[in-house]
Amino acid sequence: MELGSVLEFLEEKTILITGGTGFLAKLLLEKILRVQPNIKKIYILLRAVDVKSAGHRFDTEIIGKELFRLLKEKMGKNFTTFLSEKLTLIPGDVSLEDLGLKDSIIKEEIYNHTDVIVNLAANTNFDERYDISLGLNTFGTKYIINFAKKCNKLKVLVHVSTAYVCGEGEGLILEKPYQLGHSLNGVHGLNIDEEEKVVQEKLFELQQLGATEDEIKVVMKNLGLSRAKLYGWPNTYVFTKAMGEMLVEQLKENLSVVIVRPAIVTSTFKEPFPGWGEGVRTIDSLALAYGKGKLTCFLGDVKAIVDAIPADMVVNAMLVAIVAHANNPSDDSIYHVGSSLRRPLIYNDLQEFGFRHFSAKPWLNSDGKPIKVGRVQVFGDMDSFRRFMFIRYFLLLKGLELANTAFCKYFQGTYDDFKRKIHSVMRLVDLYKPYLFFKGVFDDINTEKLRMAASQGGVETDLFYFDPKVINWDDYFLNIHLPGVVKYTRK
Repeated sequence: MELGSVLEFLEEKTILITGGTGFLAKLLLEKILRVQPNIKKIYILLRAVDVKSAGHRFDTEIIGKELFRLLKEKMGKNFTTFLSEKLTLIPGDVSLEDLGLKDSIIKEEIYNHTDVIVNLAANTNFDERYDISLGLNTFGTKYIINFAKKCNKLKVLVHVSTAYVCGEGEGLILEKPYQLGHSLNGVHGLNIDEEEKVVQEKLFELQQLGATEDEIKVVMKNLGLSRAKLYGWPNTYVFTKAMGEMLVEQLKENLSVVIVRPAIVTSTFKEPFPGWGEGVRTIDSLALAYGKGKLTCFLGDVKAIVDAIPADMVVNAMLVAIVAHANNPSDDSIYHVGSSLRRPLIYNDLQEFGFRHFSAKPWLNSDGKPIKVGRVQVFGDMDSFRRFMFIRYFLLLKGLELANTAFCKYFQGTYDDFKRKIHSVMRLVDLYKPYLFFKGVFDDINTEKLRMAASQGGVETDLFYFDPKVINWDDYFLNIHLPGVVKYTRK
């Protein structure tokens, strides 16, 4: 694998980015514009009905973020002109043929000028409606591949997936592709077109029965989980992303396609500045709940590895992989971007970091008083957690049910609300349990080859770093990540 300068490669190139309002997409956009202002054009596909609504989403959900502060300072008064010259906003929808593009002139322009496509469009909700996840994560990939084949100058397509397409894997998980029909449970005959048929038939059945939108939503969520578990995946998100990868392998033909599989993506390590994040992401929800005094117990194996990787390292790996595979189809084009093999982190570390941070810098409640945190009670298996829930909550719920009956439904609202909260907790536990007890380690031999080629070639490794070995987890979580989570969550 021979690599040259990433900056030189990006110069005068045209790139199409899908999923433009997503976390990684914004970081990718900011990085390219900041380090290589001589990029020719970036098309940003946004889910919108027209250019005006796409512009509104761009202004409020992308460029208005603090993420672009350094770029604004660098460009000064030329910032707006610079953006108008370099960016073209495209209203569309990757879950539709031709990405939902209605303007034939723009479509032909993209076909004739695009050098690189980066597909970052995805629905990452573990518990999403099956029809929505299937449309975006699975068939959206199909439409991206078909669109890419019409781009005359295309050098490489990057499809961003997730390391957890492996399902509930154990041991060393390899950077290998999934073939169409693959099942983790050994159930014969996973057929993606049949999955679409199952969805359509269920939707038709519900409509015939006059189901409400809320009822349809519940059924579609349950359908996604049941189909995922039937074939060996723990939730709808990773199941539909795995099927998307299967379509990549089936349809790519002679296209140069890179699949990037990040692990748990966390806030930035260094660029454009340390600690930038957005929204409450996976492990951050636990940290915030703990800091606010709402998390007093934890379910999971405290010795299990948490595969976390800062977002800027994921973006850098994507950019280096683009250079490596431009006009260069390869069997070694799947990259795990994580830390579990080279800089492992365990849940017990996270627990300790949270305790140390929120003890030294406590969260302030609505009255401005600091919230005191203590050590979390850990349940190492589901049986002990269920016993705890039964004694602490289910007996209380039963008592409330009896009181409600005795007092002629007087406590019905309280009873329904309490029951709904318990059901929600148990559903979340069921969704996240595979990751709280995850036994896998993500092999990154392809990613390591990419790192070695970058260090030996002409890649600007100071700008495009993605080696997890440089991370000091204590320093990162205590001085970068947790302060960033608190800062950006409070805004």
